[in-house]
Amino acid sequence: MKRCHKCGKEWVSDKRQPGVKEFCPDCTAYFHCCKNCRFHDLRAHNQCFIPNTESVADRIGCNFCDEFEFKDTSADSGRNEGKQEKARDALSEVLGGKVDRTEEGRGAFDKLFGD
Repeated sequence: MKRCHKCGKEWVSDKRQPGVKEFCPDCTAYFHCCKNCRFHDLRAHNQCFIPNTESVADRIGCNFCDEFEFKDTSADSGRNEGKQEKARDALSEVLGGKVDRTEEGRGAFDKLFGD
């Protein structure tokens, strides 16, 4: 069963793979991303089992990887990752605030540390 990496909602479609910018209707996470790919693994070089893939900075953002294959998961795995994401956010707040991954956050970081 193909499910969202964040909330666990099942992806239902007549297509074999999701579109590059297709997202989950429940949590708005992208379906065509490293976290949903069967080749994604934190232990592998570049977090991908395909050795010659280009590096992807944002593993939860949409990407144009030609090697992408939507992995089959159990019903519980998506919910567990959603819980992990919430736990990371809670920890970030405890340690000094939620991480701002927007362009404004990046600009503030660059302004603070400069080149």
